Amino acid sequence: MSLLLEQLVLTQSQLFLKDVIEGLRLDQKELSSKYFYDAERDLLFQQIMASEDYYLTRCEEDIFRNKTSELTLAITNRGTLFDLIELGAGDGSKTLFLLKELIDQGEDFDFFPIDISKNILEILGQNLQESLPELSFHLTEGDYFEALREIVTASHKRKVVLFLGSNIGNMSPGESLEFCRHLSDLLSPGDLVIMGFDLRKNPATILRAYSDREGITSKFNLNLLRRINRELGGDFNLSQFEHYQSYDPISGACKSYLVSLSDQKVTIGDQIILFKENEPIYMEVSQKFSPEEIDALAVNSSFSVIANWYDSKKWFVDAIWEVQ
Repeated sequence: MSLLLEQLVLTQSQLFLKDVIEGLRLDQKELSSKYFYDAERDLLFQQIMASEDYYLTRCEEDIFRNKTSELTLAITNRGTLFDLIELGAGDGSKTLFLLKELIDQGEDFDFFPIDISKNILEILGQNLQESLPELSFHLTEGDYFEALREIVTASHKRKVVLFLGSNIGNMSPGESLEFCRHLSDLLSPGDLVIMGFDLRKNPATILRAYSDREGITSKFNLNLLRRINRELGGDFNLSQFEHYQSYDPISGACKSYLVSLSDQKVTIGDQIILFKENEPIYMEVSQKFSPEEIDALAVNSSFSVIANWYDSKKWFVDAIWEVQ
């Protein structure tokens, strides 16, 4: 390993440690969801997406499978060359429907999938090579906005940005507005964004999606403690923490926690963190939206609403916005 790479790895490890310790020393303990993904969690998340209770993936796949022609027309009807960029691309299972349709229509474009997980990008790259060998794609690991800024600077083609899977829901309302404003600032008038939103619905349906009967979501969250043990020298006893999910139908916030089952002491490196019995660690939010909230988010971040595509149950929507 080169000295530069060693320094980079060390810096990333130090940042991970700093964020974990600072988060666990807050009055309301929390862990950043940006550290959720490693190879094991990627596999667990794929299992979550395939589970019976997790409806989100099936609903959005319904849109991409059955409304592909409408999606394609919205992207191509301006008649100019474009780059297709996906933030948080994952394994690309839904995007494959759109990519295939664009290729079948003879469109000339480059695909830039961006993700923070190197492992999932490697899986995506293999899928793309096998399924669409004629596709020109460029795997990009890293921060969404840093990668997008580099692509925008390097290419002057029109930009079409995908942000699917209701990833926007992993932010608070204030954070999602800031995110969308930053996105519009990076893009140019006429550029498009296609963004997936999980809609408000029966609270029991939502809660079950994040507290599945198979217990995969619980394993998914507990795996972050396992990663802290492995990479930061922690000694979390995973059997002493339990996954807990809540959903507030008034605010639309679906929040996940890990709850300490006893008074306990956890060591991470040379730091000691004390937990009280029943004390929660806040893990992440999965915000649910109304159509009115989605339209307001677009307008308040300098986008105009072009169209909304719903799945057959009207549980999920992919909105297409244009930069004003």
